[in-house]
Amino acid sequence: MDIAPFALERWFDEYEHDAEIMLAESGIRSLDASRFDLDPGELGYVIPTDGDPAFRERMAARYDRGSDEIAFTCGTQEANFLAFLALMGSDRSHAVVVTPTYQSLYAVPEAFGEVTQVSLSPPDWSLDPDAVADAIRPDTAVVVVVNPNNPTGRYHDEATMRAVYDHAADAGAYLLCDEVYRLLADDPLPPVASFGDWGISTASLTKAYGLAGLRFGWIVGSREVVADAVRWKDYTTISPSIFGQHLAKQATGRREETILRENRELAGVNREIVREFVDRHGLEWYDPVGVNGFVTVPEGFDDAEAFCREVVEQESVVLAPGTTFGFDGYFRIGFGVETDVLEEGLARVENVL
Repeated sequence: MDIAPFALERWFDEYEHDAEIMLAESGIRSLDASRFDLDPGELGYVIPTDGDPAFRERMAARYDRGSDEIAFTCGTQEANFLAFLALMGSDRSHAVVVTPTYQSLYAVPEAFGEVTQVSLSPPDWSLDPDAVADAIRPDTAVVVVVNPNNPTGRYHDEATMRAVYDHAADAGAYLLCDEVYRLLADDPLPPVASFGDWGISTASLTKAYGLAGLRFGWIVGSREVVADAVRWKDYTTISPSIFGQHLAKQATGRREETILRENRELAGVNREIVREFVDRHGLEWYDPVGVNGFVTVPEGFDDAEAFCREVVEQESVVLAPGTTFGFDGYFRIGFGVETDVLEEGLARVENVL
């Protein structure tokens, strides 16, 4: 078993700690802890280890599932990791992954199986369900999609996602959809886990809620898949953070509507600012859902990494080179930060241009 270095995380490790402005982050700006009750009581173990049963039941209902069809995890990263461990084995060791995407979604299954990538194509990054069907093999365990997509911000419509689900289900494979950005959409689609037995949804409070520091996520799917994921979880984080669960109950309770409304409004304002920046400099992007845009590299630079290095080394602004997603001619900009920070960061990028 071997795993490739995580290119994006290594890029962040090289630059983000010393840079003054971070425009490569892929989530909405973080909420202040003062908005919440911060006293969870005794800081013991979460029992049972897959999360509070009543809270699990409340969250599972959003997916038309039962409390034994959801488990709480340490962010979406662990949810996806556990899903691959639960699904891929000796009989089914192949995954189909729609790219470009977050590297772990193909690197992890590739570490202990085989992966066929189905690449979206610019400029519209549309997903062809038939291309997914062509990539599915008899030993395919799972088809993987991020929707809305990271890094492009493309939001594949419900008809497309249901067609992909049908192709996967017909082959006895699961459709795993990382939906961490779903609730940043003004009109979110139904989650894939609600499509039927072959649908799996993973998500967290990180990207749409602005609560990355909680490291609180979940996996939703069939009883068998969740049970297998929980068996693996006993060897990873064992249980979710009791502090994270305490705040998660609040964020998904009466505060939720306000939090999501504020975050969608911020995303909308900032998206327009970046849209004007892109137009002003003759660049191109697909108008995104969420807080990520995948923008063409300006003329005069060898590739995305050369451009992003010059921006961070000259102006102390971090962007994410598209090379970390397999596309040299693009860079990812995250515009979920506070508006004044975004404007200052873009002004510095313009100094380079």
